[in-house]
Amino acid sequence: MKTLFEEIKASIKNNYNQDRSFWRPVLPWGGVFTIKAGRKAVSCTPLYVEIRLKNTCTIDGFLMLLYVILHENENFPRELSLHLGREFVDCFLYLMDTYSFTTVKLLWIWDKMEKQQYKSEVHKASLIIDLFGNEHDNFTKNLENLMSTIQESYCSNWRCPIRVQEDQQRTININPPQEIPHGNLIRLAVDELFCSRIELCEERGCGGLREFSQRVFCHGAPPFVVLNMQHWKSEDLAYVPYYLDLSDHKYLLEGATLFNKEEHHYSAAFQIDGHWMHYDGLRNVNLILLNKPPEFLLLSSLVYIRAAEK
Repeated sequence: MKTLFEEIKASIKNNYNQDRSFWRPVLPWGGVFTIKAGRKAVSCTPLYVEIRLKNTCTIDGFLMLLYVILHENENFPRELSLHLGREFVDCFLYLMDTYSFTTVKLLWIWDKMEKQQYKSEVHKASLIIDLFGNEHDNFTKNLENLMSTIQESYCSNWRCPIRVQEDQQRTININPPQEIPHGNLIRLAVDELFCSRIELCEERGCGGLREFSQRVFCHGAPPFVVLNMQHWKSEDLAYVPYYLDLSDHKYLLEGATLFNKEEHHYSAAFQIDGHWMHYDGLRNVNLILLNKPPEFLLLSSLVYIRAAEK
């Protein structure tokens, strides 16, 4: 049997313009996992025989992106194993390859999420797990220290109350510029976070100049990065850069997650062999080959992969 990734690639290769949708649902919204309980389970309290998942769009799009990234880059599974664990990466790929979509969601929930990150309750004979919320809380923040960065700064004033400072972040939050300059706004905002610079020290009564070093990754350049873009307005997203320079490494645009505020629903877009696809687990036809790159006006995050070194 072909893996899911092989089936998707084959559908792209054999595509006809009149039908640009994948032939079966992929990672559908929600999920039901039936427990094959033996006699000993009768004495368990509380007793439930199935697990029902709700509002899984907060992890679905990222799980789809993670699957594509791992399959398209042969060295990334080994690298990610150092952060997420070899057993997790192997199990994740196996479950996705074999269309075990509810099980792969439970793998993420129980292996990577904290109990307080989701709601759960027993209703009749079902354990209901509700993932309603923010995808960055449910996914990005659970990538261990994969994207951890640090930036040091030094004040020129010897009397500064905090002359040496360190700013460490576990995720990459890209805030829109307070003043709208000309040029590529996203690249300018990324440079503001990562590049060295000199600013007036903000410590009370200081008045010195604070020099910020280049922001660097704490554990080396990760195989991919997720840029949190949820605070950006659609009018500031007219141009999305297809590559970025982060801490002396080049990163290429691989995909994005999109957020529909009216439906409070997340979907995703990604590339396979240069072809853009749109994934939306809530729809009956949930994986579609696009004629052109998507518009990123409902952007929640941008996902970039590290370019291969020449």
